[in-house]
Amino acid sequence: MTAADEDAAGSRAGAGPDSATPRRPDWSAMAIAVILLGIAALVAWDAWTLKLSPTYARVGPATAPYVVAALLAALAVGTAVMAVRGGFPAREHAEVSPILWIAGGLAVQMLVLGTAGFSIATGLMFAAAARGFGQRPLWLSFLIGTGIAFVAWVVFAMGLRLSLPAGPLERLLF
Repeated sequence: MTAADEDAAGSRAGAGPDSATPRRPDWSAMAIAVILLGIAALVAWDAWTLKLSPTYARVGPATAPYVVAALLAALAVGTAVMAVRGGFPAREHAEVSPILWIAGGLAVQMLVLGTAGFSIATGLMFAAAARGFGQRPLWLSFLIGTGIAFVAWVVFAMGLRLSLPAGPLERLLF
C-alpha cells in the first residue's frame, strides 16, 4: 500500500486531514492576530483623534491611517481564521541564541550611543548581529561594522548636516 493509498484509506476511516476530529487552534498565530487587531485599533483611534481643519475634499490626511487600520484588521481576521482552521505550516524549532545576540546588540547600541558615539555603538551592534547570524570572529565584525558606521556618520553628519551622536572616534578625526 502506497502513502497515497494509506492517506485515502485513513481519510475514509475518519483519521485523515478531512476527519471530523476537532483541531486545536494555532495559539501563536492567534496571538499574532490579536496583536494585529490591537495595532489596527490604535491606528484607527489615532486617526480619529487627529485635529484637522475642514476641507472640501473627502480624502485628507486621516484617510491613509484609516486605510492602514482597515488592512491591519483584515489581516488580523485572516490570520485568526487560518489559525482556527490550521492553515499554517508547522514551524521549525527556533534557536534562541541568535535572537539574543541580535536583541542584545540593539540594546547595547541604545545604551552606549550617547557616550561611545554613533560609529562605535553601531559597530558593537553590527558585531553582535553578525555573531547572531553565525559570523565567528567578533573583533573582525566589530572593526568592519565600525568602519561602515563611520563612513555613514561622515556622510550624514558632515555631508548632510544631520545630527548624529559623536563619540571619541568622530571627535578624534573631525
